[in-house]
Amino acid sequence: MAATLRVCNHAANLASEVAFVKGLKRPYVLQKEVYFRLRAEFGLGAQAAVRVVKKVCDAYVTLTANITAGNLGPEGSKRRKRAQSKPVRFREDAAQPFDDRILTWNLDQRTVSVWTVAGRIKAIPFVCSEQALKLLASRKGESDLVLREGMFFLTATVEVPEPEPYEPDGFLGVDLGIVNIATTSDGDILAGRRLNRYRRRHRDLRAKLQKKRTKSAKRILKRIRRREARHAAHTNHTIAKQLVATAERTSRGIALEDLGGIRQRVTARKHQRSSLHSWAFAQLGAFITYKARRAGVPVVFVDPRDTSRRCSGCGYTHRANRVSQARFACRSCGIVMHADHNGSCNIAHRADVVWQRGAVNRPSTA
Repeated sequence: MAATLRVCNHAANLASEVAFVKGLKRPYVLQKEVYFRLRAEFGLGAQAAVRVVKKVCDAYVTLTANITAGNLGPEGSKRRKRAQSKPVRFREDAAQPFDDRILTWNLDQRTVSVWTVAGRIKAIPFVCSEQALKLLASRKGESDLVLREGMFFLTATVEVPEPEPYEPDGFLGVDLGIVNIATTSDGDILAGRRLNRYRRRHRDLRAKLQKKRTKSAKRILKRIRRREARHAAHTNHTIAKQLVATAERTSRGIALEDLGGIRQRVTARKHQRSSLHSWAFAQLGAFITYKARRAGVPVVFVDPRDTSRRCSGCGYTHRANRVSQARFACRSCGIVMHADHNGSCNIAHRADVVWQRGAVNRPSTA
């Protein structure tokens, strides 16, 4: 299977070069150009060659989407020019998609049959939780073969029932930040100080290892990077689950700030840049969104402008209202409260206005 990943990714690099040079980014057009060459030079099966071509085209679609969204910087930036000036490249161990013709699941025996460059390997056992096994019964589409830290994983796409969102009785506002990862309009502060201590400890460890520049230091850096990513994902899952449960229990929706492109819009001091750019804004928002959809909880994204400067009590907006990172004091009505709590209340108010105005998709009342 490791050899199969290597061969498929070498083939994908060749197809990517052809797609880049000749401007062939659509699957059917690129397939006509490289299909027989991939089979002859790399010994790929018919369906494996088709999956390689589709993988390359999907990579260019993702690249175009990132450029359009501004994730690679503004037009003319070095990062954007570099991404547009060369073909997409695939690592030797990059994930490879398989469809039902070249990968077969046997859920009763918990085995899979996989096509490889050495022929089809049958009855390969797999392990998963009982809950995941139930979800696999509704599996649909491709499965991705992933090699991670010497272990093989199969990532499958499944379909789950999605209930219609209910009519919310108000909104639970959520202010996302760096010092306090999430603060709700109920006044709850989620995963603040403890997570930041963990991140600072890893940041200091990375700095020490990067100075060494030895092979062993690089191996450790790679290991702790993955560990930190897993910890961040676990924390985001926990926060998202708690927020959705609270909103569902109180029959409210969830209000979030639209933080798209925040890294390009927000400027930070040098010592703050690491914290700003290493925090997974999009991941937490994505986790909240999909968990809410599974529970039928409405989610509304609002404009984040001035949510930290506007008084949630009287509506007066002034930059001097934000006395410090944690303290908000309105210069008009005199209300004093936690700054993130004030921001989350403003987010909840805006979501309610947007919902009542009908500017978002609302559940059918028929």
